[in-house]
Order: sequence, then structure tokens, then C-alpha cells
Amino acid sequence: MKKLADRLTGAAVLAFMGVMLLLTLFHRKETYSESEGRALAGFPTLFSQEEGTFTDRLTLYAADHFVGRSGWTAMKARLDSAVCESISEGVYIDKSRLLETMITERGDMSPAAEAVNSFAKSYGGAVYFAAIPTSSGIYSELLPLYLMSVTEKQLIDGFYGALSGDIRKIDAYNILKMLSDNYIYYRTDPRWTSYGAYAVYRTVIQKLGFQPSKFDKYTIEHLTDSFRGSLFRRSQYMLCKPDIIDIYQYSGGAEVTQCLSISSDGTGESLPFYNMEALESADMYGVYPGAEVPFLRIETSVNNERRLLVIKDQLANCLLPFLTQHYSRIDVIAPELLEGAVTEYIDPSDYEQTLMIFGIDSLDSSEVFNKLNSGKEN
Repeated sequence: MKKLADRLTGAAVLAFMGVMLLLTLFHRKETYSESEGRALAGFPTLFSQEEGTFTDRLTLYAADHFVGRSGWTAMKARLDSAVCESISEGVYIDKSRLLETMITERGDMSPAAEAVNSFAKSYGGAVYFAAIPTSSGIYSELLPLYLMSVTEKQLIDGFYGALSGDIRKIDAYNILKMLSDNYIYYRTDPRWTSYGAYAVYRTVIQKLGFQPSKFDKYTIEHLTDSFRGSLFRRSQYMLCKPDIIDIYQYSGGAEVTQCLSISSDGTGESLPFYNMEALESADMYGVYPGAEVPFLRIETSVNNERRLLVIKDQLANCLLPFLTQHYSRIDVIAPELLEGAVTEYIDPSDYEQTLMIFGIDSLDSSEVFNKLNSGKEN
């Protein structure tokens, strides 16, 4: 009887595997995963120039196109959580939020500090730098101790220590840490919310010489309450509550009169200040200005002829709207999107102030920061 049961079990398993194989082979293949926000592997050829052996690439293709893949990934995340294994696909699953676990794998930040120092030395105006932690840095107490050989605060302090004394450093970490009971970071994404950006803006704008706009003067519009960020897309953990995307409109204040994407030859293309089409994409954070533009020029109704140069990564995008109440023109450079050097697009001497805003994840990218100085005459 036992042998019969074993044979039946084995036959059932083989039948299940066969059915799944056939479904995987013949179901419609997608090229992009909306839930994960990434392109899926294409079928490899023997003469492909892609990295890895043919077998490795075939395995990746099979994994990306396995029938019901998203559902299996989500089930795995729930099972991991149920059996007290709280890490799935490099994402720590807490009852209140998802957190990045690979916080100690960041590279050397000294080349970035050297590049910023070189820029500030050759630049006549004042340079301000705000290094922004991820949600893992602010909610580090939720993570297991073995993941915390170095904290994001220690990394930021080390980076600031390597910056020239002439550069004004903005302590975003402690500002955000004090407000950690508020909705300052998304639950399913490592980036800050608009309110988190506003909290840091208040200190930033005072450093720049202005009084911050009062919070109660803003009208807050909830664009969506179904944002699921990059940590969700990796883990597919469905039990974490989706996030809210907000925009802040200042009542009776200055307005954005023009928003232009500027190319290296100086020509401009008009853009909407908020990209509402991003709400239909996998990454709704792209709704904020400057999402995929190397050089964005924002002109406002502020009548003070003041210009600000902002050099940033994508984390700064939701802070940009708050700055529009204080400057006639804000030029925004995203070095990682530039084809050449910063100086091929703008002359830094045209600005009295330069504000650099980068997430901690960008500070080990020497390639990005080298664009601050490449192309300069010696």
C-alpha cells in the first residue's frame, strides 16, 4: 500500500511539473514586468554578447517567464514572514513597512567627496550639501543587529567629514529621525514622502537665506493611495499597506510659469511641472518634476531675479516644488542622466548658490560625481 501511495505521489509531482513546464513554454511571454518595474530577460542565443554562459542566461529567462511568477514570489514572501524568516529578496518585512537590507554593501564614498570639494574650490558661490538617508537608516531599530555593522548616520557623518569646511552641510538625518513617527517615508519604498522632503526643506531654505513657507498655507492633494514602491516590487509582499503620493500647492504663493527640459545646445522643450502620466506606470514617484530629465529649468512668478542651481539625484524631485516659492529661476541638473559634463550644460559662475541633494545610495557613484568637474580647463 505504501509503495502504491509513493508511486501515486511521484506521478502527481511529475504531472504537476510537466503541466507547469508546458504552461511556461506556451503561455504569452511579456517583455516588461509592471509589478516589478523592470524588463524581463529575453531568450538567449548561442552568439549573444550578454554576460554569463548560455546556460546561465537560459536559467534567467526561465525564471523570469515561469508561469505565475509574481504569484509564486508573493507566496514565498508570505511564507517567509509566517515562519519568522523576515527577509525576502533582500527586503526586510516588518509589520508596518518594508526595508532595504543591503545597507552595508555601499562602496567607497571618498571619490564623490573629492569631486564635490573640487567643484566647490573652483566655484565662486556658496555650496550646500544635503545627504538624505533611506528609510532603513531612519528605522534602523527595526532591522536585525547583524545587518547593522555600519549605520547610515555613520556613513553620512564620514562623508561630511571628507567635505571641505567651506561647504555648508545640512543635517537631514537628525531632522528626519526626530519626525520618524510621522509619514516621512513610504512603507513600500526606501524614499521619503513629500512631507519628509518638506521637513528637510525648512532647514535647507533657512540655510539659503529665506524663511520657510508655512505648512498650514499648503493645500495637500492626494494623487493616489495605491503606490507600491521598489521594495514591494522586489519582494511582492502584498500585506504591506500601499502608499500615498501627495503634491503640495501653496495657497496665494508664487506659481511655476514655465518648466523646460534644456538640451546641451541650449534649446528647450516645455514640460508639465508634474508628470501625471507617471501615475499609470510602475514607479508613480516619477510624477515629481525632474524625474527623467538631465537638465530642468523651472521659472516662477517670484520677482527677485534670484537663481538657484540644484545638482541632485532622483530622491530630490519631491523637494523641488517647495523651492519655487523663493527663486525666479531654478536650474536642476541630474548628473547621472547627463551624456557629458555639467559644464557642457551650464556655467556654474552664473549662480550665487548651488544646492546638492543626493540620497546616500548615490554617494558611492564616482562616475556620477566626476561629471561635476570633467571638461573643465586646468
